Amino acid sequence: MAEQEEQQQPLTASDSPVPGSTRTGRAVALARLLHHECTQLLQLYKERETFLLDHAPDDGRMVSLSPEAEEPSTEEQVQLLHSALRQCLGLLHCVIQKEDEEWGKLESDYETLKENVQTRLEHLLHSTKDLVGDEDGTLEVTPNHQCNEEVDGAGGTFGLKMWIYRVLLELIHWADHAAKTLHVLHTEREGTAEI
Repeated sequence: MAEQEEQQQPLTASDSPVPGSTRTGRAVALARLLHHECTQLLQLYKERETFLLDHAPDDGRMVSLSPEAEEPSTEEQVQLLHSALRQCLGLLHCVIQKEDEEWGKLESDYETLKENVQTRLEHLLHSTKDLVGDEDGTLEVTPNHQCNEEVDGAGGTFGLKMWIYRVLLELIHWADHAAKTLHVLHTEREGTAEI
């Protein structure tokens, strides 16, 4: 039984050692990899849904944060980032759920990469939690989204596909933001910009 529980424990970025790297350096590398994979995921989605070439999604963020402080410290920025990444994970869970409901489980590079992105995002959540010292237990790593809103509305399948497109753009935005914010934290903590 204990072996099963150990196997079910999610991995963190620190579980994947990179010789000579620090925790912040590994987090930056993980965020950069996540950004790259999110970009690839969007490309695969666009190849699958060719109509997207003629349509642009609505402007505006799906995930937004309002910092309590006017100029939050880097550690506070990482805490805010953690919150945004939780929301992104929740949105990704919704994408997976809604695609499975609408089209079933498909075997494709898109599906495989989507699962990889989900796993990397979960690992990044663990990394950000570890980096900002969550003694009071306020930083959670579970998805922060109920997936109960109507996303297709009057648009039907088209509306759902546009919503998925917006979620993928959101993932790219926040993965890039994570890489930049974590790089600032790394520079502050390690005294060097090199990773």
